[in-house]
Amino acid sequence: MAQEEKNGKPIEQLNDVTVMFAGDSGDGMQLTGTQFSDTTAFLGNDLSTLPDYPSEIRAPLGTLYGVSGFQLHFGATNVHTPGDNPDVLVAMNPAALKVNVKNLKPRGIIICNSDAFDAKNLKLAKYESNPLEDDSLSGYKLFPVPITSLTVAALKDCGLKPKEVTRSKNFFALGLMYWLFNEPLEPTLEWVKTKFKNKESVICGNEKALKSGYYYGENTQLFASRYKIAKAKLPKGTYKSISGNEATAIGLIAASKLSKLPLFLGSYPITPATDILHHLSKYKNFGVKTLQAEDEIAGITSAIGASFGGSLAITTTSGPGLALKTEATGLALMLELPLVIVNVQRGGPSTGLPTKTEQSDLLQAMYGRSGESPVAVVAATSPSDCFYMAIEASRLALKYMVPVILLTDGYIANGAEPWRIPHVNEFKEFEVTQRTDSEGFQPYDRDENLARPWAIPGTPGLEHRLGGLEKANITGAVSHDPENHHLMTEIRAQKIENMQNSIPDLEVDGDSEGKVLVIGWGGTKGSITEAVNDARKKGMKVSRAQLQYINPFPKNLGDVLSKFDNVIVPENNMGQLAKILRDKFLVPVIQFNKMRGLPLKTFEITEKIAEVLGGKND
Repeated sequence: MAQEEKNGKPIEQLNDVTVMFAGDSGDGMQLTGTQFSDTTAFLGNDLSTLPDYPSEIRAPLGTLYGVSGFQLHFGATNVHTPGDNPDVLVAMNPAALKVNVKNLKPRGIIICNSDAFDAKNLKLAKYESNPLEDDSLSGYKLFPVPITSLTVAALKDCGLKPKEVTRSKNFFALGLMYWLFNEPLEPTLEWVKTKFKNKESVICGNEKALKSGYYYGENTQLFASRYKIAKAKLPKGTYKSISGNEATAIGLIAASKLSKLPLFLGSYPITPATDILHHLSKYKNFGVKTLQAEDEIAGITSAIGASFGGSLAITTTSGPGLALKTEATGLALMLELPLVIVNVQRGGPSTGLPTKTEQSDLLQAMYGRSGESPVAVVAATSPSDCFYMAIEASRLALKYMVPVILLTDGYIANGAEPWRIPHVNEFKEFEVTQRTDSEGFQPYDRDENLARPWAIPGTPGLEHRLGGLEKANITGAVSHDPENHHLMTEIRAQKIENMQNSIPDLEVDGDSEGKVLVIGWGGTKGSITEAVNDARKKGMKVSRAQLQYINPFPKNLGDVLSKFDNVIVPENNMGQLAKILRDKFLVPVIQFNKMRGLPLKTFEITEKIAEVLGGKND
């Protein structure tokens, strides 16, 4: 580990580090973590973040279930996950310490706001004695810092109210972390000036708190050294730190431009999908129309109406909302209109874990409708991949005139990573045809993809009847004929299967055949990638693949699976993809399932690989 001296204190060069900021939901931990990650991205590190919110909107202060956290993994090499276990924990109160210290690495750093460790907060966190004094933290590098009182002293001349002063303590902690990891203050100082323009007292408070934390680290004898992480060697380009929800929104706008269709979003707010609505509402200059509907049903039916009218139509939701959209999804299927349904999955059932992540809606997306009603299902694998899969979901919906469900999850939706901003020349425009010629028009006539004509209301000679009753093939008239119903059911299913001609084959990272394949879908990609990489470093022969297309599967999936002795399927559910793979390919897959509201741990997947290989590294 190379070292260099600066101002009398050594700077240790690290390859990567994982930091957790934790405190009450009102302590600004999400803002603190976001600013730290943005600055880290500005310096050229690769990174992955995991915001972790309490499920209650206003959980009682100081309680264990009211803790809000923000975990950040950044490094000089490729970073795929927010880290299994933090190297550094910044705890703003006893509850934040108690909830997170069990995950901290041995000899990890703990920076505590010692002012918060009073009798009341210790009792709320269920501590019988003060952990800062009873030697229970001897296995860690403990640094008690009176953050609150130091912040109050620094901000005495800013003209802020007492609550506003104490609320600024998160920026003191942020400044201290900037010093500890040798990062600049300037990006956050510029953000403060822009965010709080014309609020001089607030600017004063944030600036002084930030600088006070930084210079406290510089002048105190508490810390023996600082740390630095070199720039990551990322592909050349212009980068932006982006969350999955923002990437989804931008991807949908890109799809609108590629298809030359106006974008409409009809949606009802629901955690953790609401930010997509927020982001899209800011882009009226791109012709985006957003409707915050009265409920989930109104959200999807308004989108169906917009699709009927010729727009690229979107609705966004999470698991409970997808359940409410079930009947209308079947209607869009029967009407054979293009529709993108974005489902940002969270822990369930019912209200479940609204601020936590899970992959528990795959079977609902695949089968959760009345009748034989297949829809296309695709999944994003990372925050930046949400951009590309939003475009892809739109392309498939428009080409095949079908509803497409895009699955993301709370982890990749709220998490962030560096995103290389692509050039417009990297994309092909969609070939979208809206029928204008009335000659020979039949509303359920079909092209080579089995897609019916998209006839916009008001176009002369293209009048036709739509509704939820079964349609006669070609004419679209209401039909109760048994043979016709059988035929139309098969056509709708075949249309989804035909998408295999428009999607890429599944790529395998590693040998194309062997003893072990680890295959996942959606947001498990980062954990699986790091686990497989770790297993290979230990001498294990293992390959991996990640599914983005689930209905239909890539054409070569069955062939890929057949070439491995063992197929491990890690999922953040009880085995939903595993169930589908067994059913379709008769493969005796090995399940690895965790449902903790958190991303899968890398080391646990690595241990599973070793177990399947009989504990041997061959």
